[in-house]
Amino acid sequence: MSMSIDLSGKRAFVAGVADDGGFGFAIAKALAEAGASVCVGTWPPALNIFETLLRRGKIDESLTLSDGSKMAFEKVLPLDAEYDTLESAPAEVRESRRYKDRGDFSIAGAAAALEAEFGGPCLDIVVHSLANGPEVKRPLLETSRAGYLGAMSASAYSFVSLVSHFGPLVREGGSFVSLSYLAAERVVPGYGGGMSSAKAALESDTRVLAFEAGRKWGHRVNAISAGPYASRAATAIGLIGRMIDHYAKNAARPRLLEASDVGNAAAFLCSPLADAITGTVLYVDHGYHAMAVPADLVGSEEG
Repeated sequence: MSMSIDLSGKRAFVAGVADDGGFGFAIAKALAEAGASVCVGTWPPALNIFETLLRRGKIDESLTLSDGSKMAFEKVLPLDAEYDTLESAPAEVRESRRYKDRGDFSIAGAAAALEAEFGGPCLDIVVHSLANGPEVKRPLLETSRAGYLGAMSASAYSFVSLVSHFGPLVREGGSFVSLSYLAAERVVPGYGGGMSSAKAALESDTRVLAFEAGRKWGHRVNAISAGPYASRAATAIGLIGRMIDHYAKNAARPRLLEASDVGNAAAFLCSPLADAITGTVLYVDHGYHAMAVPADLVGSEEG
């Protein structure tokens, strides 16, 4: 029996795509490979650059699918997931150069724009691929209350808000997926500013939202805990090169994580093949999460 992931006729919204280098883009591409049409939400300060890259063909190679066709986003929407409604954004944000001509860039605004374009319910898949910790380089002991709450707001509550606002727009049996990290459970020195707390909240919320959205709309809600990957966002944190090297040496299967690994896992979770999977954190890290003692401590090597 042959079995494949078929998302033909499905529409996805991927929140948090601003270039071709991160997990959000890889997920969007995997969904498109499986036949879904894809809309994305991009942080307004990054939107001009992203639109220019698309318009000038600078990322055409990355957009090319396995059949030779080019992935085309149905809609590219401005999205700042720190704001549930346009009114909740401070005047200085709304009037700033990168925001003022973008219309409603809030979570409610993105939902309204999709409904206006496609009618409702018009989605089947919603992916939360965004996080921000204004003080991520600070140890937790040196993190301010504002920095901690900022990390929580942008990285965890934003998923609650996304499920709340997009739940009615998603056809029954839809799928929500967010991206977590092992720092939710274990200490990752250097991943500060309350970001580890935000990821822990995100995983807890995934379970509660799976119950609430499952009962209210029949939707599924899952998270992917991905190993480290040198996206532009992760590179800004600092230690990423050494962390990737450590993972590659000490995972159960000692090899590097590719963004496409996470994209493929998300496509599976969003497909009918995963119909009974909800409230789950799926590790996509070559088994690193299962290790207690570093493999290189005892000289264990591949092969």
